[in-house]
Amino acid sequence: MNEDETSVGIGSPPERRKQMRLKALWIGIWLAFMSAPVKDLVDAHHTAWATALGTFGLLVFVGSYLLLVYRHTSKALDPLRVRSALAFLGVLAVVLSLTLGTPWLVLFVYVSVSVGATLPLAAARWLIPLVTAVLIGIGAAGGHPREVISALAFPALLGGFAMAGVRQMIRTTIELREARATVAQLAANEERLRLARDLHDLLGHSLSLITLKSELAGRMLPGRPEQAAAQVADIEQVSRQALVDVRSAVTGYRRPTLPGELAGARTALAAAGVTADIPTDVPDGLPEEPEEVLAWGLREAVTNVVRHSGAHRCTVTVAPRQTLGGRVLELTVADDGRGAGGTRPGNGLTGLAERLATVDGTLTTRPTHPRSGKGFTMVLSVPFESGLGSAE
Repeated sequence: MNEDETSVGIGSPPERRKQMRLKALWIGIWLAFMSAPVKDLVDAHHTAWATALGTFGLLVFVGSYLLLVYRHTSKALDPLRVRSALAFLGVLAVVLSLTLGTPWLVLFVYVSVSVGATLPLAAARWLIPLVTAVLIGIGAAGGHPREVISALAFPALLGGFAMAGVRQMIRTTIELREARATVAQLAANEERLRLARDLHDLLGHSLSLITLKSELAGRMLPGRPEQAAAQVADIEQVSRQALVDVRSAVTGYRRPTLPGELAGARTALAAAGVTADIPTDVPDGLPEEPEEVLAWGLREAVTNVVRHSGAHRCTVTVAPRQTLGGRVLELTVADDGRGAGGTRPGNGLTGLAERLATVDGTLTTRPTHPRSGKGFTMVLSVPFESGLGSAE
């Protein structure tokens, strides 16, 4: 069974029947504390009318509690309805406790939990102690055992404030999810604007020139075919140059970048259950071609870790280093898997070494743990003189 079909994310309303049942079970499991008033009704200490009214009152209380907490935890209800429902639960708890005795004091614990689950922290932090104080007052005035009052007062306080914390966490999660969606939408809009600007800069002038020359050639064609032919030749030249520019731009859009591949590696390793230690920043000043080669190398290395290594942990570092041959930027990918053993390099590593050779880079591999031969470490090195110049 797909996990997404049964699990409900924090702050997400249930969308399927199974998710609704799981959420109802999670909320309803706390009704186990209702055993005290149920036992009081079953023991037949009250008259038939008192038992019937107590049963009806308990069912109404439980139904109201479940409806309020179930509906409000993922989608806030109207504040007036919330306050009215809380007042109703409080009044019902007072009436049942005063009329039916000690076992019914437990209802105040659910009132406190409802306050924490539905009201903002500013209101809940004084209303939860107030509900607890009412519980203690009714218990003391009615001559109920002190140990029962003490046993219920702490759950009322702790349960109420715990639910207030859960509510705050849910609200924060919802806000973070909405903010993440907004940021993603803004990033997509910015990318569309950038693409529109690039296309306008690339094609606007060329297409305008082609249009003008086409109109001019059309007017020249009847009486001056030689000049019209020259205009057509210019149109062909401009259109070919526009095609070259568009292809160059598309190649730039498709070019992998090191920050993008680092983010992709983090996602791929997490999905494979591999603990990843991956930097978020890369040094500035790396030219496009070496960066592209490192990006391809990182993709190849992470693919090997996910598919073949059986590793539990993978560490990626990107750092400049000074060598006798000059300043270089090293990308290191190390895992704790089974290692390469005696196998020959595959096509991926061979192709990667060829890519590095085009930018005067090098590729070295070794076991992560030389003594045991376990693990596999790949080090890609490219010249980084531009980074040195920018640092100065």
